[in-house]
Formats: sequence, C-alpha cells, structure tokens
Amino acid sequence: MTDRIALVGLTGRGRHGVYQHERDESHPFVVDVILEVDTHPAAESDQLTDTIDYGVIASTVVGIVEGEPVDLIETLAQRIADACLTDPKVGRVQVTVHKPDAPISVPFEDIAVTIERSQM
Repeated sequence: MTDRIALVGLTGRGRHGVYQHERDESHPFVVDVILEVDTHPAAESDQLTDTIDYGVIASTVVGIVEGEPVDLIETLAQRIADACLTDPKVGRVQVTVHKPDAPISVPFEDIAVTIERSQM
C-alpha cells in the first residue's frame, strides 16, 4: 500500500515526563501522524466512509496528548499508534511525538521520537 494521509503539527498540552515539574504543569507536544490507507475506494466513491476521517484522528490524537500522563514520549507515541490502528482501513501508521520544551540543559531545535506500527 503506498497511499498516505498525513496529519502534521497536531498540538496539545500534556503533563508527560519523568520529572515532577513536568507533571505539575502542562507543556506543549506536537504530533505528526502518517497513515497508510488504500485511498482507491474513496477516490472511486467520493464518500468519507471509504477513507479515514482525519478530523476524528486529529481529535483522538490531541485527546491522548492531553489525557493520562506517561513518563516517556515513546509510550505516548505507542498509545497514539494503537488508537490509529483500531480502524481496519489503516494498514500502517508512523507517529512522531515532538517535545519542544524537553528538560535538557543544552540548546536544541527539536526532541522527537518516531515509531512505525502496522496491523497484526
């Protein structure tokens, strides 16, 4: 499958991190999701039911970011991937979680974790 639907720059505030100050105050997380989907049926029918409703995916992703805190952005990425794969039309998903306010002591442009998961 080579068709992809990309949601780039989804932003929410969460309390994820291993340090107490990360849990005490929310901070921004940015998520990119690339869904591998066969878009041919939707292109033929022109019906939303034959593809992925990216508005629903976006709301789900931000809900996970703003939901239950986790220590690692690896865990956050996995939860997002799992949610995306609940739709059988998604054959594979790539999730990148960016943590722009990561607590490190050197200047940086981005801290991110990218995972890829597929239907089993």
